[in-house]
Amino acid sequence: MIDWTQKELLILAFDHRASFIEKLFEIKNRKPTDEEKQEIEDYKRIIFEGFKLSLKKNVPKQIAGLLVDEEFGSSVLKEAKRDGLTFAMPVEKSGQEEFDFEYGVDYGKHIESIDPSFVKVLVRYNPESDSALNIRQLQRLKKLSDYLQKKNRAFLFELIVPATPAQLTKLGGSKEKYDVELRPKLMVQSLKEIQEVGVEPAIWKLEGVDKPESAKAVVKRAQSNGRKAGVITLGRGESKEKVQEWLKVGAKIKGIIGFAVGRTIFWQPLVDYRAGKTDRKQAVEKIAQNYVEFVELWLNECKGVKQ
Repeated sequence: MIDWTQKELLILAFDHRASFIEKLFEIKNRKPTDEEKQEIEDYKRIIFEGFKLSLKKNVPKQIAGLLVDEEFGSSVLKEAKRDGLTFAMPVEKSGQEEFDFEYGVDYGKHIESIDPSFVKVLVRYNPESDSALNIRQLQRLKKLSDYLQKKNRAFLFELIVPATPAQLTKLGGSKEKYDVELRPKLMVQSLKEIQEVGVEPAIWKLEGVDKPESAKAVVKRAQSNGRKAGVITLGRGESKEKVQEWLKVGAKIKGIIGFAVGRTIFWQPLVDYRAGKTDRKQAVEKIAQNYVEFVELWLNECKGVKQ
């Protein structure tokens, strides 16, 4: 059994689908045309080119990873496999409040045909939210977890704990207060409930926290009862400064083994390229530079003694 607490994994995440379609390409309430689909696929390749360029700029290949979807990134997935890169693919439908499989009962066929390093899900789960919704999600996740354990495949679980309206109201509508005062406890409770039904990720991809004690509590829960699960910090599309703060906290904590950052790295370069403000080469270089900066920050912050 792999001890993921001793690994290191720094992921450039670009498995975004709904946000690409709706926000970057402004396609609303319809599927992309074949031409638009090809263009979205090309934008994914721009990010991938940035990732590959970063490897030439001294990002260590053994700790670098990428996360990309099959829908718009199948050629990237194939190339990543061929080149021996570490990569994850999602199996969830994009842009939904409730977790469900992108390819229904055929999820296994897609996993086997692509053979990723990690199988990833994104789940929105709040213990104080709709209990029937939570139960439905847990049942599907248990099915996936059992399948992955049987096939000896690594499970990468991205958990988002969105505030309920009642929780936000209690905090005067402040999302910042929610992030600091309430979300860390809810994350621990969410992990507990997910683990208790027998869902066992190799790595938890979690929202960052502001306080070291909150990070330690999350890791303690992830590794409860001798589990060898690692934790990585996600970016959530936050500002560069906010993500840097989260990474600085996480890098000092034993059991937090890296990050998975996406939009903070690639969004603005793609927006500028789409608007004609930069060319393709500049977009690729900017994405590489942004990723390199986060990698360097992480590696520098890790040099001290972990708590």
